[in-house]
Amino acid sequence: MSVKKTIYVCCGTGCLARNSMELYEELKKKVAELGAAASVEAEYEFKATGCDGLCEKGPVVKIQPDDIAYFKVKIEDAQEIVEKTIMNGEVIDRLLYFETSTKQRLRHHKESEFCKRQMKIALRNVGEIDPVVFEDYLEKDGYKALHKVIFDMKKGDVIEEVTKSGLRGRGGAGFPTGRKWNTAFKIDTAPKYVVCNGDEGDPGAFMDRSIMEGDPHSVIEGMAICAYAIGANQGFAYIRDEYGLAIENMKLAIKQAREKGYLGKNIMNSGFDFDIDIVRGGGAFVCGESTALLSSIEGKVGEPKAKYIHTTEKGLWGQPTVLNNVETWTNIPIIITKGGDWYSSIGTMKDSKGTKAFSLVGKVKNTGLVEVPMGTTLREIIYDIGGGVLNDRKFKAVQIGGPSGGCLPEEYLDLQVDYDTLVKADSMMGSGGMIVMDDRTCMVDVVRYYLNFLAEESCGKCVPCREGVKRMLEILTDICEGRGREGDIEELEKICKTVGSAALCGLGKSAPNPVRASIRYFRDEFEEHIKNKRCRAGVCKELTTFIIDEDKCVGCDICKKNCPVDVIAGEVKKPHTIDTEKCVRCGNCMNICKFNAVKVK
Repeated sequence: MSVKKTIYVCCGTGCLARNSMELYEELKKKVAELGAAASVEAEYEFKATGCDGLCEKGPVVKIQPDDIAYFKVKIEDAQEIVEKTIMNGEVIDRLLYFETSTKQRLRHHKESEFCKRQMKIALRNVGEIDPVVFEDYLEKDGYKALHKVIFDMKKGDVIEEVTKSGLRGRGGAGFPTGRKWNTAFKIDTAPKYVVCNGDEGDPGAFMDRSIMEGDPHSVIEGMAICAYAIGANQGFAYIRDEYGLAIENMKLAIKQAREKGYLGKNIMNSGFDFDIDIVRGGGAFVCGESTALLSSIEGKVGEPKAKYIHTTEKGLWGQPTVLNNVETWTNIPIIITKGGDWYSSIGTMKDSKGTKAFSLVGKVKNTGLVEVPMGTTLREIIYDIGGGVLNDRKFKAVQIGGPSGGCLPEEYLDLQVDYDTLVKADSMMGSGGMIVMDDRTCMVDVVRYYLNFLAEESCGKCVPCREGVKRMLEILTDICEGRGREGDIEELEKICKTVGSAALCGLGKSAPNPVRASIRYFRDEFEEHIKNKRCRAGVCKELTTFIIDEDKCVGCDICKKNCPVDVIAGEVKKPHTIDTEKCVRCGNCMNICKFNAVKVK
């Protein structure tokens, strides 16, 4: 009796960079070579999936029904995997998931803290299907929700179900999705448009990219449901130009949906027409802002407009338009299938329902893609799911919400992650980037980095953003380079207030957030830079002098061997010293010292 085995290989962007597609082809090749000689007759199916979530441990290979998962797999491991595991069911221990908390290898990786503490709704299919195989999506109840709304529900009932779910836009602003749809529905004007914002521009964020790469049909189905509900016949998917694989998979999915009768004219013989075109992003961060995005689709310069009229009333070409981001759209089919009450039972008792996907990156052990119920604490995400701070260094801050978000310190680790709580803490949900920082991070330099990003990406249309961000960047640069003066902090606070209240668009208004939050929580670090001309993290070179603590130095010689300019002296097993005059302040010695012997003077 044959036993069908399915081999899943993660081929999301992160794993592709580590040669996962070559690994995929090598596994297929080895199965073809060795399969005929196998003593047990078997059938084999290969699936190149989207992101499996554990990006730091990729490439990932999963074998079913054996429920075995391998991590950090190399091409040269392919033959051993085929011979031992695929053919004979033997487990290769060295490739199993390593649980950092218990120091054990896990055959069933979903028993890991990383997996079992998550709840995947938006990411339900990502990593579980081959995104280019249409039938894979159908097997996951794909397009059942669209069939349900067209044949079994009235338009108003669809909107009511979405409203009941409590789903808020996952792109940053958190506007209630049902309310937005209802506004467009009530306007008796044609044509109407449905738009997907896939212009994910936040540094460190890759949630939307992963969904478009790994589960594109869920986005299409969500948009089609909205189109039916509000009376639209045309949609646009605006995708960041750098997202090559996402664009490719979305294009193929749209083509498949048309061929199968789920897009185009007379969908499922219902008389309902709806189609989607892809528009490549304009290559600017500001194009993620709603009005700038719509201008870009129209072929104009991607610049924001004053929002005295909502896009639901006058959006694309002055017509009613519903614009949501990728993660919002992918939630719609399952809300329709399982009901708004089911979705609203997840998350907080207040106004943050359902789950939220995050890209967990930075100084954390388990970097990757995660999804948790709203209200989960930062500590659970960073320590339970993320495994804690890399190299067990001291946690310093976590930045949430992209370049316009705020950095929260250690005392906020038990803060519940939801829309309103984050805003009160001078941060924001944003699209869902979460960057963990350790004690080797300079908070002044971090803020300078984000302000530099925002200054470069500002469209320059309004003076408060254009000049305000530029001036804040100048002050922060002076502080980092040893030219900080008394009164700089107060001036930064003043500019923050002006820009936040006077900027034209949401991106400009939120630009001061990283400055405001960092001054609130790390004011002593700013003062230390200005008054004492010292950077405690050893990042700002002009304010740093490295020394070696003789009491802690064991003379291991590692810092000496790794010094790029050979300014560390000392005998083995005896305390070393640094020639501070010749030191280039690269910080390499501090980073590699296992005994915490290298200090900032």
